[in-house]
Formats: sequence, structure tokens, C-alpha cells
Amino acid sequence: MIDMLIIIVLAALGALFAGLLAAPVVTWLRGRSVVLSMFAVAALAVVAMAAGTVAVALEMFLSSHDLHVVLIVVAVSGTLSLGAALLFGRRIASGSRELALAAATVGSEPGFAAPADPPTSELAALAAALETAGSRLRAAQDRERSLDASRRELIAWISHDLRTPLAGLRAMAEALEDGVAPDPGRFHTRIRVEADRLSGMVDDLFELSRIQARSLELTLTRVSVYDLIDDALATARPLADERGVRLTDGGVEALPVRVDAQAMTRVLGNLLVNAIRATPADGTVAVSAHPEGGRVVLGVEDGCGGIAEQDLPRVFDTGWRGGPARTPPGRAVKKPGTPAEHGTTTPAAPGRHGDSGAGLGLAIVRGIVEAHTGYASVRNTATGCRFEITLPATGAPQPPQDT
Repeated sequence: MIDMLIIIVLAALGALFAGLLAAPVVTWLRGRSVVLSMFAVAALAVVAMAAGTVAVALEMFLSSHDLHVVLIVVAVSGTLSLGAALLFGRRIASGSRELALAAATVGSEPGFAAPADPPTSELAALAAALETAGSRLRAAQDRERSLDASRRELIAWISHDLRTPLAGLRAMAEALEDGVAPDPGRFHTRIRVEADRLSGMVDDLFELSRIQARSLELTLTRVSVYDLIDDALATARPLADERGVRLTDGGVEALPVRVDAQAMTRVLGNLLVNAIRATPADGTVAVSAHPEGGRVVLGVEDGCGGIAEQDLPRVFDTGWRGGPARTPPGRAVKKPGTPAEHGTTTPAAPGRHGDSGAGLGLAIVRGIVEAHTGYASVRNTATGCRFEITLPATGAPQPPQDT
């Protein structure tokens, strides 16, 4: 028993002595090549094992022959161990270099491609994380390019839509100044209408800028969707009567929601005006509200004939108007048998905040709904399109209180 303890102590002292000698080398290699680091760790283990073995062999007073045998075994096994450590270290270093080169492609046009067969699970996990990051970056870049294209289109469309009424206003003002206007009263009325239109476009641009800057301030109150829809229908009814479009009840339940009533009335108004303008005379626009999975879904269904499937994802994009037409509000020309274009709506009445005709109305709809932690969607139906806004539901309605 005592001899065994002596052997253990001698082996431990030999290993400790070797570790103390190798510690500065390991510290010096910190931050350098993984090959050198692995080789140093393997060398430390081999030297510690050899020192302990030699110390025990000397203490046991082995014969010269036996001592030589022990030393040869230690030398051969140590050399093979160091060779294996060097080989594995070079493989890991090679895998690390491949991964570093591949990581440099993150964000490039071809995208990140993970090296095949990483030598360690840690490198494989790092490659998977870089691949995920590359995918997210590509999606963000695609989104940024899409937004940039939308901004360019919006600037081009706004420039056109501002230039046309401004030119008309200048011409009418000059005619009034020169006294050559055949009907000054009509000119004054037209100037006011165009001024209202320009004001609506500026208001929409300001509202959209607040939405995109996430500075939209909402005053949330508990209201019934029945009241919201009733207010929006009352505002949109004159335009529907003028165009011969029927507004119908598609099933409206008095569900409570917590929203900014003014902002949500604008959302419904934009959808209604958009649907009315897209629906031909004698057509129908149906409004509905129902619960679904703990949320409240408000729908506006028109009779436009449908939107091309490839255009559906762009309906709520800023500046998208469904086509290159620049027909002034109130003078839309539609070929027989073709669906009316969405996104080209105008206010239902002077002073009303509808779509200005610049493709902003549906973008504002989406922005306001998302600010309420909801989402907006559109899909084709048998006769037209159905726009839906989904909002978080609140509890059971409370009886009104006197104020």
C-alpha cells in the first residue's frame, strides 16, 4: 500500500513539474494558430506522462535493460501522440480557414455557402449560425431593395400627380387675373377642389411619414366595431350613391375592440372608398365583422373582378396603384370586361381623409393596422376582392357610462 502511494506521489510530482515548465509556453501560444495550441496541449500531456513514468521507473530501481525499454515505449508513444495531435490540429485549422473564407461571403450577391463536412461540431454549429444570419441578411436586403424601389416609384408618381393640378391651378389663376375666364365662379370652384386634392395628398404623405418613422400616436379607447363601421359607411355613402354602388351588411357583429377610433375610421373609410371606386355601377360592396380565433376580423368585399395573383403581395406597398394609369380622380376610364384598379382612390367628399390618388391609401391602412398590433390582408373572391383587417379582441362590452 505504501509503495503504491509512493508511486502515485512520484507520478504526480513528475507531471506537476512538467506542467509548470510548459505553462509559460501554453500562455505564449494563446491567440495563435489552433495547430500550435493543440500541439502544445498534446506535448504537455506527453511530457507530463513521460516525466511521471520516468520518475516511477527510477524509483523502482529497474535494471538498465528494463529502464531502456520503458524509455523507448515512452518516446514512441509520445511521438505518435504528438504526430496525431499535429494531424488533427491541421485538419481543424483547415476547416477554420474554410469557414473564415466562407464567412467573408455573408451579404454578398451569391450568399453564404457553408463548407462541407466541418471537422468539429462547434465549427458546424458556427457554420449553421452564419447560414441563418446570411439568410436573414438576404431577406433584409431584398426588403430594402423593394422599399427603395417603392420610394422611387412614389416620388415619380407624386411628382406627376402634383405637377398636373399645379399646372391647372396656374392656368386658371392666370385666366382669372387676365379677365378671360368664361365662368369665374366655376374656375373658383375648381381651384378649391384642386386645392383640397393637393391638401389631401400632403396629409397622406405626412401621415405615411409618421407611420414609417414609428411616431404615430394612438389614443386607444374601447369601442364597438359596429359603431366604427357605421361611421365609415355614413361618410362613404355619398360616393356610393354617386357611382351607383350598393353598400350592404355582410354580417356585422357588435364586437368590442380597443383602438384609436379616429385612425380606425380612416382605415375603414380608405377601404370603402377604394372598394366603391373599384366596383362598377350597380355593383355591391359588403362590410362584415366577426370573431375569429380570439381576434376580430373586419372585411370589405367589392365587385372589382379581382386582382392579378402576382400583384396581390404588392397591394399594400407604398405608391403601388395597380397600373400606370394617371387618370384624374372622377374621370376613371375602364375598358369593358377588365377589373377596376385598386389603389387609385380619392376622398369621398371634401375634407375627408381618403386615398389621395398617389397610391398611399392602402399603405396607410396597413401602417395604422400594424400600429394596433393587427395585420391587413387581401384575397380574390368570386366577384372581386376581399380586404380584411384583423385586430386583437378585448373583453365583453361594458355598458356606457355617463360623463
